[in-house]
Amino acid sequence: MSAFDIGLLALIGMLVLVISGMFVPIALMLVSFLGVWAIKGSPELAAKMLGLAANDAIASYFFGVVPLFVLMGFIVSESGLGRDAFDVANAMFRRIKGGLGVGTVAANAIFAAITGISIASAAVFTKIAVPEMRRHGYTGRFAVGVVAGSSVLGMLIPPSLLLILFGLLAEQSIGDLFIAGIGPGIILALFFAIGTVAMATFAPGFVGKSLSADAVDYSRKELLSKGLPIVALITLVLGGIYLGFFTPVEAGAIGAIAALCIGMAKRRLSVKALGRVLVDTGLVTASVCFLIIAAQMYSRMLAFSGLPHAFGDLAANADLTLHGLILMYVCVVILLGMILDSSSIMLILVPLMLPIIGPMGVDLVWFGIVTVIAVEIGLLTPPFGISVYVIKSTLDNNDISLSDIFIGAAPFALMMLLCLALIIFFPIIATGLLAR
Repeated sequence: MSAFDIGLLALIGMLVLVISGMFVPIALMLVSFLGVWAIKGSPELAAKMLGLAANDAIASYFFGVVPLFVLMGFIVSESGLGRDAFDVANAMFRRIKGGLGVGTVAANAIFAAITGISIASAAVFTKIAVPEMRRHGYTGRFAVGVVAGSSVLGMLIPPSLLLILFGLLAEQSIGDLFIAGIGPGIILALFFAIGTVAMATFAPGFVGKSLSADAVDYSRKELLSKGLPIVALITLVLGGIYLGFFTPVEAGAIGAIAALCIGMAKRRLSVKALGRVLVDTGLVTASVCFLIIAAQMYSRMLAFSGLPHAFGDLAANADLTLHGLILMYVCVVILLGMILDSSSIMLILVPLMLPIIGPMGVDLVWFGIVTVIAVEIGLLTPPFGISVYVIKSTLDNNDISLSDIFIGAAPFALMMLLCLALIIFFPIIATGLLAR
């Protein structure tokens, strides 16, 4: 049996294990070990090679960006800045049709710029925005749908945990990926906001009451006290990276310290809450570390088998254009999004695709943005739709079913597809801010 045949069997076996319910990193490690063993003919050699891959995966200085940005995100969440962002955004848009929906989108965009975790956004705004929208007459489907849709901004607008993961997998500058995510993130947020107003105007039965003029009217001083810390934190972290004052790792550290200072100044961080933040940060970091180690082992096995290069030759001989190949890739990503979570899809497909698109001269930063958006669509699609399940588990209202959340999120998934198409055919949306 040739190395290519072994690699193909390993890929099929890994998909079978994952679909049958095995934890993705364990499936990747298992098939990687067995694949290298079959190719090299020695279990000892396979173990040593994969051990080196594990060490290489997390020995890099740039891996430090993961725990630091995760820490900052959890501190921000515990400090109540999500509530502050919602109050400020609601005050700005309360007098237009669908104002609370637009405010929720804007608040999620702001919250995304200081956390980078979609699941955190979904949980926070389910608690904050859904009760407010229901109280002001919006339908349950629309209320949960706008939260589910706008929560995906957390993985696109920098800092983003998925962009960090892609940068580590593809060995690309995390700072460049963060900057490249700004344009698409803003465009997607605008799509969501315009779509919300359009639904409130043309489908009032789906949205419900479309004005929020009876919402709390904060004074200018109150809004400044809520908004300035958020603006300062975003400017400090992203402005520092963009202007070259510090690296992404340093930005994560400075952002975590700044978020801690804001939380303490607002007297919202108790010792118990800080302990919970540290434990959650450790758990997420360990999970990401495990994922990256598994992906590095999987990449080594694929390299030994020659599978990616064979697929690359197949694509070249099929005379596929770049857009044709990317569209096929996006379709596969979205289909996998119906059964797998975001990070698992990236772990499986990115190492397989990089050797194929590399010789084609593809800008890997642009490819990373395309990948993240395509993967994020899977957060809203059945049957998996992890953001939908997070919202359902966080809701205190049994009147809203799982199908209601999927139906409410469907228009936002369609808007994401439109945004993705724009970025595929107009790469400058993602790369325009990069100095190259």
